[in-house]
Amino acid sequence: MTLVSQDRTKGGNPYTFEEFVTKRDQVDWFRDDPFLRKVVKKYTGDQHEAVEKALLSFSPTVSKKMNQLAERAARPEVRPYMMHYDAFNNRIDRVVRPMETQQLEKLVFGEGLFSSNIAPWESFVKRMLIHQLGEAGVTCPLTCTHGLIALLGEFPDADLPELKEILLHTKEGLDGDFAIGAQFMSEIQGGSDLPANLLEAVPDGKRYYLYGNKFFCSVAHADYSVVTAKITGTDKVSTFIVPSWLPGDKEKEKRNGYEINRIKWKMGTAELPTGEIQYDGAIAYPIGPKDKGIAVAVGIVLTLSRLEIGIACAGFMLRAYREASLYSDFRTVFGKKVKDYPLSARKLKYIKNAAQRTTAGAFKIYDLFLKLEKPLNPGIKSEQPMEIRKQLFNLRELVLLQKMCTTNEGADVLREAISIFGGHGVMEEFSSLPRIFRDVVVNEQWEGPRNLLLTQIYRDLQRVAEWYAPEEFVENVLEGTQQETIERYSIQLIDLLQKPVLGEVDEASMEAANEWDSFCDAFFKEYQSVALQEIV
Repeated sequence: MTLVSQDRTKGGNPYTFEEFVTKRDQVDWFRDDPFLRKVVKKYTGDQHEAVEKALLSFSPTVSKKMNQLAERAARPEVRPYMMHYDAFNNRIDRVVRPMETQQLEKLVFGEGLFSSNIAPWESFVKRMLIHQLGEAGVTCPLTCTHGLIALLGEFPDADLPELKEILLHTKEGLDGDFAIGAQFMSEIQGGSDLPANLLEAVPDGKRYYLYGNKFFCSVAHADYSVVTAKITGTDKVSTFIVPSWLPGDKEKEKRNGYEINRIKWKMGTAELPTGEIQYDGAIAYPIGPKDKGIAVAVGIVLTLSRLEIGIACAGFMLRAYREASLYSDFRTVFGKKVKDYPLSARKLKYIKNAAQRTTAGAFKIYDLFLKLEKPLNPGIKSEQPMEIRKQLFNLRELVLLQKMCTTNEGADVLREAISIFGGHGVMEEFSSLPRIFRDVVVNEQWEGPRNLLLTQIYRDLQRVAEWYAPEEFVENVLEGTQQETIERYSIQLIDLLQKPVLGEVDEASMEAANEWDSFCDAFFKEYQSVALQEIV
């Protein structure tokens, strides 16, 4: 009798995922994405050759080495935790993070993405590629650092040389070390409600001492943070820069007058340490006008964060489409490849369109951002030329719409991409998509959840109506689409601005609120579609 040789380790089943895994891991996220390269070429103009060369050099690192580090750091057993005391009972509040996250952070920040030596478009696309990792414990710190740098650049203070040193450390680096920034604004009584801040800033000459609590502080391991507080005896929120350690104290792990109570347990961005901080005399440096802290924090820091979230969603969706497409071309079920079933094909078509729309829209908004002089000034000044005022207003609303709409659609896109994988789609070690799905849901909540932004956009449009008619706003934002489409959205917007969207709760106001929500989504998708048409 002849015995048939078989692979007993697999029970005689020769099936393997090797082909899919090999193809996925060999993809160069920029070089092998013709759509992204086409968008970059359109927007970089005469800088294209230099920018593409830099991206082609960088992309293999993010596609392979950075991605491997991000995947390893995502395991639950290595998530950040607090070490409050050292062996000698000294309070140190050390945020313990895995070696992989620290290596990834070194690589990402080592690119000097906000240095004066890097072109804005090169930085932009590199960040979009980095966002394809998911949050990964590095992209929120990167975003917060950008906001801190912009704030310091907008309000230089010769009387506080410490701020100049902080700017140098975060923007250009010191001896190859790039500092990390954070923004601590939320308090327990109101996350986005900054006027409700109770943290107290006690003046002492040119500096201040902080007392009180901040309840939701991402990037708890940062070197410097942007903190909002009320100066003693005032009811106006001011903005401050707070070093985590005073000179010479970082090596001793002696914090600057504050303690980190704990690290939050979040549904997403789990690699990112988000803490609760108790201030007890932390030294802080004022930045910007003392009576306009909210305008400073929102107009500069949060605007950049919201802008970055749109860039992140583009990265998330590009990765979702790439991996779902590769798997659908590999996996065979019931005798056919997944991609050859109409129900799967329609999902892939939607994911592709959403990814490309979101990417094209992000580029178009950033292009407007770069073309406007001082786009981050808090508030729109009445003495500016009317055309500039309108463009600044367009940018403000587009950033809000992008943040709100792309995070909402991003969750849909990631969920649809996961479904292409079937049961394997929810396996954490099989795909990055479950982790990125949780990250996009978290992104939807911070820097202003959906209802807050819907309210803000509505109020903004009402407030400027006397010098910027709703129909003109629609026409300017949707320039390039069909006239009948512009007229339809104009009529809808004019009608909605007369309805009780922000009125007392009753059936009429809830219906109006529902119409407003739907309008904003449809309006922004139309903007994205125009941006996509300009590419293809």
